[in-house]
Formats: sequence, structure tokens, C-alpha cells
Amino acid sequence: MKTNHKIFLLTPLCALLAAGTAHATNGMLMEGYGPISTGMGGVSQAIDHGTAAVVQNPATLGMMADGTARVDVAFGILGPDVKSSVPAYEMTAESGGTSYLMPAFGYTRRSGALTYGLGIFAQGGMGTEYDATSFMGVVHEEIRFPARSELAVGNVLFPVAYQVNSNLTVGATLKFIWSSLDMQMNGSLASLAGPNGIVTGGEGELAEMMGTMAQTEAAKSIIARIDFSDDNDFTGAAKATGFGASLGMTYKVSPEVMVGASYQSKTALDDMETGNSGASISAIGGFIDHGKITVIDFQMPSVFAVGASWQASPALLLAADVKYIGWADAMESFKMRYDSSEMGGSVSFVMPQNWKDQTVLNLGMAWKANDALTLRAGLNLADNPIPDAYVNPLFPAIVKNHVTLGLGYKVSQAGDFNMSVAVAPKVTVTSGQGVEISHAQTNWQLMYSHRF
Repeated sequence: MKTNHKIFLLTPLCALLAAGTAHATNGMLMEGYGPISTGMGGVSQAIDHGTAAVVQNPATLGMMADGTARVDVAFGILGPDVKSSVPAYEMTAESGGTSYLMPAFGYTRRSGALTYGLGIFAQGGMGTEYDATSFMGVVHEEIRFPARSELAVGNVLFPVAYQVNSNLTVGATLKFIWSSLDMQMNGSLASLAGPNGIVTGGEGELAEMMGTMAQTEAAKSIIARIDFSDDNDFTGAAKATGFGASLGMTYKVSPEVMVGASYQSKTALDDMETGNSGASISAIGGFIDHGKITVIDFQMPSVFAVGASWQASPALLLAADVKYIGWADAMESFKMRYDSSEMGGSVSFVMPQNWKDQTVLNLGMAWKANDALTLRAGLNLADNPIPDAYVNPLFPAIVKNHVTLGLGYKVSQAGDFNMSVAVAPKVTVTSGQGVEISHAQTNWQLMYSHRF
């Protein structure tokens, strides 16, 4: 137990976002949406890639033929491989969260100059889980306490695109967004409520008790725990809804060349909240209190993207995008408040994040091998937006580059299958607490499309 306590001091309580989009691949955003885009490195601004356009550039929906409709049904599998270690103590913990399903559905119809539709896309839906017996968990007497967190962010999207003239199309999407979070995290009481802890204020009996205990020397070895989870595979204990929007355009420079651009706004989500007794805070072996968690002002970032495509030959399509993701505005800090329903009072937490804005380069190609088969390949190149000092083993969104492959196969005049695989090579960093963290991914997407 002494060894575990020492490690807790190296890994304080800053695991609140360790899931869902947190393990996605351009920070907390996917490397691509839909297998057509993802198979080409995530390009999306100036190519026809189906209803996944509602998540990226809605103006590309205008590439549909007049008088036609399209339905896409898809799912993705995120496969993260996360390990954390402290070389000085020769300890390694592997995350048990290795496979997460992400479903999607889209419908669009074009009538004259107008294209409209509906999309439902999972923007995130995975997590990080460390066993109680690892240095990230804790065993107290005969009771085991794992460390885990699971975030889900999804969208219902309402797109519209309008062809202004033979060259210019504009589009917009309104997004209804939901988010949810489960979290179980452990650390020393000193790292939670001590002089250098993440508790920034409080009132009432709970705050007084925690403050008094945190001032003692024993606080370094007292295990503190925050826990809220509903054990549901589809929702989390803390929930919120809100809205977002995007604007886009495409312009046909010549019969072979198209350019496109889009802007996605920062989301406007309400605070995520549990029920009044849906969370607990405790000092293991000391006290436990039940109450309500509020995750304050968690938002997804704005994204500005530009791109171009070139039909180099009847069989070969080349495309490239550049995306600028505004992480600095969305992920400056992570804030949470716990309101006691038993002792009374509340405590507030602030964990600095200080993410950097991120520039992503997408490069892709598609080659039509014959009338039925199309082969795709691409690169997704980006920096890690998280400063090493703030990376946590439960929140390692540090993946950088991806190599992607894909294919499409036409099974009839009306239907086709598309699939992609994206491989992100391992990235390893050392956090400000001295923990070495590695993260690699292999992600799959599969889609069936039907036109009528």
C-alpha cells in the first residue's frame, strides 16, 4: 500500500475527461467522419463523401444528383492502446478500455437547388479503465476501487445546402448535442484538498472536514475518491444538452478542380449534472458523502477548415484539407462542483488544461480500379495539443499522425459498402507528475449506402 500511495502523489486527481472524445485522435475530435473521408486521411471540404458531410462541410451535400435521396448506416470501432508507467517504481498499468462502438445514420434528399436531411452521429464514446490492483487504482483492505471515466458526445444534425449557381454551393447545419460522463478517480487527500490541490473553494461541513484533514501529514496517505457512474453502456451519470452550428461552401474552379471551406462554432452545452445523490466523495477509511456533481462549461471547440480536390484523371481523385481547431479557448481549464446532500455544503475544483490550438493536415487519394471497386489512402498529420505538464494517464489525448486506407464496393446500382482503417502510431510522453504515458490506435469504420 505504501507504494500505491507514493504513486498517487505522482498522479493527482485530474482524470475527469478520460473517455469518449478524450481518446479520439485530433485531440478530442475524430480523424475523419465516415469511411470515405477517413479512408482518404480525413479530407472532407471538397469531396462527395455522403451524409457524413453534415459533421464537416454541409455544402458538399450539394454534389448529389437532383431528384435523388441517400441513406447511410454506419458504425465505427475505436481501438485505443494506452499504457502508463512510472519507471522509477517499475510499475505499468494498461487501460482495459480497448474497443468502443460509434454508430451513425444519415439521410439526405436533393430537390432542385436545395438539399436537406438529418444525421445522427456519435462524436465520442469510449473510455479509459485501470484495474483496482494497478497503480492507477487502489485496494483498501478487501475493497477494490478501479479508476475509470467514460465520456460520450453525440449530435442530431439538421443540414441544408443550396446551389447558388453552377459553381457555388453554400450550406449550414444546426446541431442538437448531448454529452454525458461517468467518472471514478482516486488520489491522495492532499492532492485533492491540500494547499496545492485542485479544490479551489467550498463551504459548509463537508468543506471544513476536507480542509482540516488535508492539512495533516496523514493526508498524503489518505486515499480520496470521487465517484459518479450509472453503469449504463449508452449514457453517463452526469448529463447535458445544447446546440452548435456550422457553415460551409464549395466552389467549382474548373470541371476538375473544386475548393471548399467550413466553420464549426464552439458548442453551447449546458453544465453536465448528476442527480442530487448521483455522486459520492470520500476519504477511504474515513468518511463518505453522497451528493451532486456539476461539470461546469464543458464545450467542444470551434473548427475552421479549407480544402481542395482535383480529379486528376477519370480514375484518380486527389484532395487536401487544412483544419485549425480552437482548443485553447475550449480547454483552458476543467471545472467541477460537488454539492453535498448529506453533510451539507459544497466544494469546487479547477484543473488547468492549457491545451494549444491544433493545425491538422489531411491528404487523400481515391483510385477507381473498375466500375465496382474504389481504393483509398491518406495521411492525417497533426501535433499533440496537450502540454506534457498537464497530460494525465486517464486523459491521454496525445495521438498525432495517422495512416489510413479504405475501399468502396458497389453491390448494385443503388447500394454500396465502404470501409476504412486508420492506424495511429504510438506516441509517448512524460507528464509533469513523472508518469510515462503511451497511446496508439487502430480504428475501423464501415458504412452501407442506399440511393433512391
